[in-house]
Amino acid sequence: DMKTGNMHKITESGYFNQNPRWAINGKALLYDSERYGMRNHASWGSLYDVMMVFLEDDAYQKYKLSEEDYALYKEVEKAREKAEKKAKEENDKKSKKKKDKKDTETKEEKNDWTPDFTGLDKRTVRLTPNSSDLADGLITSDGATLYYLSAVEDGYDLWKRDLRKGDVSLVKKLGAGPMSMTMDKDGAIYLLGRSPKRFDPKGEKIKNITLGGSFKMDCAKEREYMLRHVFNEVNERFYVTDLNGVDWKGYYEDYAKFLPHISNNYDYAVLLSELLGELNVSHSGARFRPNGAKEPTASLGLLYDMGFSGHGLKVDEIVENGPFDRSNTAMQPGSVITAVNGVELTDSTDTDEVLNGLRGKKTLVEFTLPSGKKASEVVLPISAGAMSDLMYDRWIKQREADVERLSNGRLGYLHLQSMSDESFRAIYDKLLGKYVDKEGIVIDTRWNGGGRLHEDIEVLFSGKTYLTQEIHGVETTVMPSRRWNKPSIMVIGEANYSNAHGTPWVYKHCKLGTLVGMPVPGTMSSVNWETLQDPSLLYGMPVIGFRTAQGNYLENTQLEPDIKVANDPATIVKGEDTQLKTAVDTLLKQIDAQK
Repeated sequence: DMKTGNMHKITESGYFNQNPRWAINGKALLYDSERYGMRNHASWGSLYDVMMVFLEDDAYQKYKLSEEDYALYKEVEKAREKAEKKAKEENDKKSKKKKDKKDTETKEEKNDWTPDFTGLDKRTVRLTPNSSDLADGLITSDGATLYYLSAVEDGYDLWKRDLRKGDVSLVKKLGAGPMSMTMDKDGAIYLLGRSPKRFDPKGEKIKNITLGGSFKMDCAKEREYMLRHVFNEVNERFYVTDLNGVDWKGYYEDYAKFLPHISNNYDYAVLLSELLGELNVSHSGARFRPNGAKEPTASLGLLYDMGFSGHGLKVDEIVENGPFDRSNTAMQPGSVITAVNGVELTDSTDTDEVLNGLRGKKTLVEFTLPSGKKASEVVLPISAGAMSDLMYDRWIKQREADVERLSNGRLGYLHLQSMSDESFRAIYDKLLGKYVDKEGIVIDTRWNGGGRLHEDIEVLFSGKTYLTQEIHGVETTVMPSRRWNKPSIMVIGEANYSNAHGTPWVYKHCKLGTLVGMPVPGTMSSVNWETLQDPSLLYGMPVIGFRTAQGNYLENTQLEPDIKVANDPATIVKGEDTQLKTAVDTLLKQIDAQK
């Protein structure tokens, strides 16, 4: 409140409310709320609605009027304004005075109003007809129409709702990425994102906005500014106020001396990384992301015999769901690929160069079968990223089979790929479905890069059975039914990062089970990655620390396993996962001891 300097709570809700913006000439506020939508399943994402809270009762009463009553109200307003105008004109004629500055000031003072912060919950309304994935929304100045960006299919589309009639319609299918909305004084709406657009509500026309121009840039001065900006941001936002005891100002001054010798962003990103590295924390450093053409190397979805010394590539395995994984292929392990698109594969051929740029393109592969018969097939190579995904699926399938075999079918296996909604849904689906009848579960967190999932994992694996549901004497489900009520064990490793440190810490702290594997570096903090003024540069620093009841921060505090065991590369290449085997053996002993 600018008049009193007091803060006023607009919402007092346990749900997330976000993105506040003014509406109806400041007499109302719009915001987005997850209260009515499907809430997140794993600390990530919810469906939202556009809400409006009125800061003036008169505006709220007008909003509540039906279409017919509002039309009548407008007629009465017109008649009143007409009568006032006529009376004023007659008064001006009599006094022979025209409107002056004082009259204007008096009128402005008359139209001034004071926000009413009492009873806001009674003057809060839901504007969208259904909860959805919202990007933004705004209301016309007359309070009659809501325009909003909602993703129902692929990307965000522009929708509108007549707030008097309640009618909802699709204005324009955009299929765009996240955008924000703003309105100018004439009522035109601007959709701001990668491809900005101007929308005229009167004719409902959308035009693309093209931007162009040129300017001279003093890149050396800009780099000097950006370094100073990073220095100031760390000072103000680092997760601890003493900056871990580092002489941050001294380091800044030392590294600034190198600026005159830096002429490109490759070196500049190294300078920023080295400076931020002096803080001795995770989630820091800088990156340079240059624009330019890319020529990614494609993959045929095959694994090769690396000991083969002849010409070509000898196939060792056809990866499941790869280009050659189909019922009518002649390709089989032991075959030798001799040419790709007519290019013969010899000892001097760079295979990556031959496969460069072939993702999704028809590619002729010639090969010789183990029988000596020659064959050729046309396939669509996949990207290196897609091949990596297939290899991950292959690894998971192997781990699942290992746990099934090592436990004689008693245990299930889950891998948390990241601390994300998608990964949580993947393990939840198997845990309470495929593995619901298992005696215990092995939770693998190795090579997990983090996210935010520690609370959800703690809840999911902390169940204690308190009821059993029976139908006509037949036991059906135990309760709680949405948590794992049986024993579990967690596998950890040196490559766990961020929340993949925090999640095992919570698992151990809450005594949910045993940790098996190798120590995890202390990297549990939350980061802010900021794109700098030069958008090809990005830097990060931890802004949220997680402190224990004893006053220790998890950042920089190593997590030790209960059972320390390393995987020997010599056994890993033979397909033996010692850490996984130790976890299975340990959990089975714990289960048997409880019987």
